[in-house]
Formats: sequence, C-alpha cells, structure tokens
Amino acid sequence: MAKPPSRDDDRTRVSRRTFLKTAGVGAAASGLLNGTAEPAAATVLGPDAVPMSLKVNGAARTVTVEPRVTLLRALRNHLDLTGAKEVCDRGGCGACTVLVDGEPVASCLMLAADAVGHEITTVEGLGTPDRMTPVQAAFVEADALQCGFCTPGFVVASTALLRRNPSPTLDQIKEGLSGNLCRCGTYSRVFEAVQKAARATPRKG
Repeated sequence: MAKPPSRDDDRTRVSRRTFLKTAGVGAAASGLLNGTAEPAAATVLGPDAVPMSLKVNGAARTVTVEPRVTLLRALRNHLDLTGAKEVCDRGGCGACTVLVDGEPVASCLMLAADAVGHEITTVEGLGTPDRMTPVQAAFVEADALQCGFCTPGFVVASTALLRRNPSPTLDQIKEGLSGNLCRCGTYSRVFEAVQKAARATPRKG
C-alpha cells in the first residue's frame, strides 16, 4: 500500500495552476527588467454605455452606446441613418456596407468604438434625391433594383470601386462587387449601372 503523503510533502508540492501563475509573473517581470516588454496600458470601456464621437457624413455625431454595439446598429438605432441594412449580420451579404476612410466596410462586423477617429460615409452622405451622384443616377436609369434592400450596399460598394478604378472592365466590376449579394438576382442591371456611372463620372486631370 502506498504511503499517504505527509504534511511536509503537501508543503513542497506545486500545483499546475500555481506553477503557471508564478511562471507568468516571473516572465513578465523579467521582460520589464530587461527592457523587452512594456506594461499594458489598455483603455477599458464599459460594460455600461459610454459616449462616443463619430464623424459621419462630414459631421461630428455623438452616440452613447455599450462598447459591444456595432457601427451598423449605432448608425441605424442611434443616428437614424437607416440606409445601411442589417441582413445577415455576419459580413456575408454586403447590405450594411459603408465607407470608412474611403474603404468599403461591413458595418455589422465593426464596433462603433473602433470607428472613432475615422471618416464614416453612409449612402445618405453620397447624394440626395435632388442631387444624385453618377452612381445613384445610373442605378435609377438602369433600373438596377427590385426589392431595393441590397441597393444601398451596392451603391456604396460601387462608389468605392469607381474611386479606385474609374474605368473597370466587366470582370473587374464583378470582382469588385463580389461581396454584395442580391437575392432578387438583378446582377446584370447592377453591372450595367456601374458601367453607365463609369462613363458619366468626370475624369480627374
């Protein structure tokens, strides 16, 4: 029969948890002393709602939301900018596309807190019914919509595409809009609209 451990044995035994905790502290301390590590200085937000300043469509807007709130929900539920649509809520359909510093972003995947300090442009910031952009006008002329739910995302993504490439080929248009889905299947009209907009957009220089 095995001998039961004595109290002296218990005092010298080191548990796995104790070892990992001690090793972690020791490694951190060694890094600080050797100048190879810096103490963490992360800013912790929440969990309660906190005020955030967002620059949307050229104007500073303040929202008070929990840090877990996405940019999409901050725009729709707190700023009444409902052009970007919540459809798949996982970045797979493109209906929530907005521009962040000029680049198309799925706003359902970005936290509002991460958008602070960046330029955000929604479909409402591109043009108005009275003064449409070439892309918006081309979508109307080409009848590039059916239910219209995906249209704002396509307009925003098309705008970004033509800014990067003012004269895209059809294959480049398809590739550039591959992140946007139309369940009505109006793709041919969408591609036609982008081609119309490319011809109508003034060239720089």
